[in-house]
Amino acid sequence: MTSNDSEIPILTVSALNAAAREIIEGNFPLLRVEGELSNFSSPASGHWYFSLKDARAQVRCAMFRQRNTYTRIQPRNGMQVQVLAQPTLYEGRGDFQLIVEQLLDAGVGDLQARFAALRDKLAAEGLFAPEIKRPLPRWPQRVAVVTSASGAALHDIQVTLARRWPMLTVMIYPVPVQGDQAAAQICTALARIANRRQEDVVILARGGGSAEDLWCFNEESVARAIRACPVPVVTGIGHEIDFTIADFAGDLRAATPTAAAEAVSPDRAEWLPRVQTQRRQLEQAMQRTLRDATQRLDYLRLRLRHPGERVRDAERRLRLAREALRRVTQRQQAIWDGQLQMLQARRLRQDPRQRLQSLNEMLEARRAALTLAIDKRLASAAAQQQQQVAALRLLDPLAVLQRGFAVLRDESGKVIFGSASVAVHAQVTATLAQGTLLCEVLEKSD
Repeated sequence: MTSNDSEIPILTVSALNAAAREIIEGNFPLLRVEGELSNFSSPASGHWYFSLKDARAQVRCAMFRQRNTYTRIQPRNGMQVQVLAQPTLYEGRGDFQLIVEQLLDAGVGDLQARFAALRDKLAAEGLFAPEIKRPLPRWPQRVAVVTSASGAALHDIQVTLARRWPMLTVMIYPVPVQGDQAAAQICTALARIANRRQEDVVILARGGGSAEDLWCFNEESVARAIRACPVPVVTGIGHEIDFTIADFAGDLRAATPTAAAEAVSPDRAEWLPRVQTQRRQLEQAMQRTLRDATQRLDYLRLRLRHPGERVRDAERRLRLAREALRRVTQRQQAIWDGQLQMLQARRLRQDPRQRLQSLNEMLEARRAALTLAIDKRLASAAAQQQQQVAALRLLDPLAVLQRGFAVLRDESGKVIFGSASVAVHAQVTATLAQGTLLCEVLEKSD
């Protein structure tokens, strides 16, 4: 290894690929490349991956979802297409590739060339110069809309204007927005607006479509009609990625018809609070002015009045003062009366005689309650005693004898409960309710 070899820096693969990518992107602007589409794939991410090839070479391409959403053709293998792309290097694999911004059928290439030629021609004439752009009115009252009467663009514009600034007057100039007669009728509508001079601003709009559909807005006559119109023209043609000659010639280019309506109309939600605030401030200023003028007028009236009027005013003020004094005196007297009644009630509550009388009344009430409780208790005890006596009488054997029964006892004095315990000819004693009998058992049965 020579000394010169040792001075060559050592790079990692990542550093090498990053440097190569910077060199490629720094030296190649956006390019238009035409070729045959092959190896097309569309994974779940929504991105498109494919190759462009010709007879001798091919190159990898990637078109991310944010861009392919606006593409109007469905790619398929074998198509001849034209792409607007940025050359770059995919550092992860070291692959050279194109990041596609726009994908067109190759048949559109001729239209693109015509578009570029007319754009450059009109730009060289100064037709697109920023200094000739007319400012939009801040508070327009009448808006002219040049578009198809049956297209969705008109509906979107009307809805947006009604939402943002409902007091706008919208004049519709229906024209075809594609086809051979479209450009001529657009120019006629702009000429009518120029002659009428009743509108404050113009919206020239249509919805999205292919390059062929939008081509009437790329006609030179339309661009010159826009610049000849004395009323500012706002264009809202196609989608966000669509650019036409009319967009360059107009005073303001909006991405969509809805955006064009937003550009020409104030936002009610933004301005209404400001207007309300200014209205309140104006009302307050008018009230202050009116109040100051009224005070000045009253002062002049006082200075110029007849002396008799001054005397009558003084008498009136005196009557008012007397009435006010009387009301104040009555209110104060009522306050003093209330305080006196409160003090008297407090004195009565603190008087010993009043306290003693209250205690005596309480004692009598409790004595009466105690007497009533004792009476109730005695009556309850008497009733209970009668119940117990009645129960004892039911259990008294003498009461049983009173009903004709007798108690038999043997010679030993035991009560006889059955005939088996007594022998024939035995002596038994029968106790009756009144007296006893001595009996002999002559016969028995079990």
